[in-house]
This record gives sequence, structure tokens and C-alpha cells, in this order.
Amino acid sequence: MIVLSVTVILFVISFIITQSFDKLAQANRMKSEFVSIVSHQLRSPLSNLKWAIEFLMSGRIEPIGEKQLEYFKILKENSSRMEDLISDLLIVSRIETAKLPFKKAEFSLDDLVKELVKTFIPFARASNVEINLFVPADLPKIVSDFSQIGQVIENLLDNATRYIKDAGEIKIKLEKRNKDIYLEIKDTGVGIPRDDQKYIFQKFFRAENVMKYQTQGSGLGLYISKAIIEKAGGRIGFKSQEGKGSTFWFTLPIK
Repeated sequence: MIVLSVTVILFVISFIITQSFDKLAQANRMKSEFVSIVSHQLRSPLSNLKWAIEFLMSGRIEPIGEKQLEYFKILKENSSRMEDLISDLLIVSRIETAKLPFKKAEFSLDDLVKELVKTFIPFARASNVEINLFVPADLPKIVSDFSQIGQVIENLLDNATRYIKDAGEIKIKLEKRNKDIYLEIKDTGVGIPRDDQKYIFQKFFRAENVMKYQTQGSGLGLYISKAIIEKAGGRIGFKSQEGKGSTFWFTLPIK
């Protein structure tokens, strides 16, 4: 009787736990679907808003003064921030539902990095940040998703540039390590507090010291970057010291 009673109790507990996990999984799916639907629905009116702002800024309807133009620029900047956030939310939704497309093709990672650095140079110069790139000759090509790997590099470059206060430097290094290509982005920014480092790849997380600088960001970039690199068969990590800067790196298989 004792054995039977214990067996029944364990069975009931097992059933309750299983039901709880099923409910959590269902709630998570509903959350992901909700985020996806809302993000899709927001994209269209936001695109119309951006078009209307650009049309008004062009002065085709009537000449606009400097004060009006200043307000239009603020509206345009904030609509761009909203568009970036919606785009990130859609990617997160696809990651969580395993629907993130991954189109593999052979390409040169060093060429991709060079092109992206060119686009960041004006922003870096405006922030008084110097970007230095170190790439050895004859690096082998990789087979991965060109667009998504580019997004990872953009996220890391954007963070490195934004989190440097006053003057600073970003060093980008590429090299072959065994059967992988290793990419490293080192900055002289504010760094990440030790207590915050274990959360850095979580959704919506932003380090406490970054918040006081009122730096823009959704806290999704590193979460997305980690998911993409792991989907590509690589690894991603970092080392950081508050007040000294951070070094983010990832590896990608050559084939």
C-alpha cells in the first residue's frame, strides 16, 4: 500500500509538472505570435509616416522654416528608431519560433567587414572615434548567411561606437584559427560591470552604467547576434572591464 501510494503521488506530481510545461510552452508560442503580428501590423503605418515626413521636409507643399525643419528631423529620427525596434522584434519572434531563414552561400568575411566599416566611418568620426582594421592576406572564404552575419557585425560595431564617450578607438581583427575564422571588435568604451556580464546576451538587457548615459538601444542586438552566430555553427563571447572597454568576438566555420 505504501509503494502504491507513493507511485500514485509521483504520477500525480509528474502529470502536474507536464501540464505546467505544456501551458508555459503554449503561452510562449502565443507571446511570440503576438509579437510577430503586432510588429507586422506596425510596419505599414510606420512606413507611411516616414514617407509623409520626408514629403513634408522636401518643401513641395509649401516652404518650411528652420524651426519646422528641426521638428521634422526629430520626427524622422524617432520613426527610424521605431522601425529598427520593430525589425528587431520580428527577428526575435522568428528566432523563438525557429522560423529565422538562413541562406548559406560562400563569401569573403573580410570583404564584408571592410564594406561595413566604410559605412560606419562617418558616424565614428562624428563621435570622435577612430576605427582600425587588421586583416591578414588570403583569408579563406566562409559558407554562411551573408545578410545575417552582416547584421551581427553591424550590431557589434554600433555598440562599440555608441559606448565610447569622448574620444576613443575601435580595433577590428580578423584571423584564421584552425578550421574557423575569428573576428574580434575591441573598443575603449565604458565597459560592462562585472555583475551585469552574465546577463549581457539576454533579451532587452542593458547594463546599468550604459543607462546613465541615455544611449539609444533596445537591448536586443546581442541576443539576436548570439542566436545568429550559433545558428551558423559558430561561437560568440566577450571580455570587458568597466571603465576600460570591451572586446566582443565570434568564430565562424570556414566550411
